[in-house]
Amino acid sequence: MVNPSFRCISECFVKPHRPTQVSNQICNLTPWDIAMLCVHYIQKGLLFKKPETLVHQHDFIENLLEKLKHSLSLTLSHFYPLAGRLVTHKTQDPPSYAVFIDCNNSDGARFIYATLDMTVSDILSPIDVPPIVHSFFDHHKALNHDGHTMPLLSIQVTELVDGIFIGCSMNHAIGDGTSYWNFFNTWSHIFQAHEYEVSISQQLIHNRWFPNDCSPPINLPFKHHDEFITRFEAPFLRERVFHFSADCIAKLKAKANSECNTTRISSFQSLSALVWRCITRARSLRYDQRTSCKLAANNRSRMEALPEEYFGNSIHVVSAETRTGELLENGLGWAAWKLHLSVANHNERVVLQFLKEWLQSPLIYELGRLFDPFCVLMGSSPRFNVYGNEFGMGKAMAARSGYANKFDGKVTSYPGREGGGSIDLEVCLTPDHMSKLESDEEFIHATSISIIPEL
Repeated sequence: MVNPSFRCISECFVKPHRPTQVSNQICNLTPWDIAMLCVHYIQKGLLFKKPETLVHQHDFIENLLEKLKHSLSLTLSHFYPLAGRLVTHKTQDPPSYAVFIDCNNSDGARFIYATLDMTVSDILSPIDVPPIVHSFFDHHKALNHDGHTMPLLSIQVTELVDGIFIGCSMNHAIGDGTSYWNFFNTWSHIFQAHEYEVSISQQLIHNRWFPNDCSPPINLPFKHHDEFITRFEAPFLRERVFHFSADCIAKLKAKANSECNTTRISSFQSLSALVWRCITRARSLRYDQRTSCKLAANNRSRMEALPEEYFGNSIHVVSAETRTGELLENGLGWAAWKLHLSVANHNERVVLQFLKEWLQSPLIYELGRLFDPFCVLMGSSPRFNVYGNEFGMGKAMAARSGYANKFDGKVTSYPGREGGGSIDLEVCLTPDHMSKLESDEEFIHATSISIIPEL
């Protein structure tokens, strides 16, 4: 339920400042993009404290909104697909069904200004993330396929009593987490440049990548979107952010590697193993129940043809599986090694084989079927540049996310605010499972006291 003091004040659309000739084109969707049509938008945002020197200035918010909109327009000149809309082209003879991005015939990105009579402390102090945070994002419960009628990008600026939350909802069929934070980082860079035009350090690659034996557009085996679109409703979840200091992470990594007599297990694999074990224990599963831990893997570093600047989707879910009894009877290192092998074995050959099989039998991911109730999904990445984004208000106080793509067992990772290898995990569990996790000795022993920045 939305707080009654929450008010949407204004809404407008922002187009690229200088549309280029290439931005008038059609962008075909790759298998990675199309597979995302039935999941939610990416919803991530940053909470800032209003600068003390500006908080009482009458024109502070007006100036901020104007600069945000102008820098967004400049940024969209580089990320022009985000200003477009999805379009489906169907023919009967011969039969075809293709989805693509129309980069030109659109109103642009949506920009919303809202207010909420709450403080930064009201958002950060509670043990659980307050449900009101979901209202900081546009496109609540929207699927990526809704990008046919909804903007592919929507920015919502919510003014609190003493803070500003900048929430961004980006269509996940247009790009993945790497693309999302590349956009956010570029927007921040352009905002801080204080210039009318600014060049970005890395030129984006917008040419969508397709396997050699695939000629776009991809013809899907459907006659109507009702054949593959289903709406997912998450159960009631508690959302809590747990902090792991760099020292805690280093101890977990050392423990996992020591137990396996190796040095190859990474920090994140060690942390993921801990979370997998502790959530599985909190669920009180039968010892013969199969359980899995899934990690979102970026394919760019595994494929010669895909540089880091590639804009679009290029992610794969790698998985380690076992029985509950084996997971809990063996140590942290045993679970971490299984995760290490799943990551190490994910290479270009595996990616190309997945794409070959997908083209033979196209699959649209559905949240209700993609993840079973016994899995843990580690989403996002602590490597993303989250706290390097500044919009004239200094370093963000915290990162938070919306309703999108959450279910019992979804864990979203962020770098810790203090940096240095620290990690924050946003854990989503049913109330019963969360209560048991909070009292799990192995888990609590490994966490740090959550650091709330001085308000």
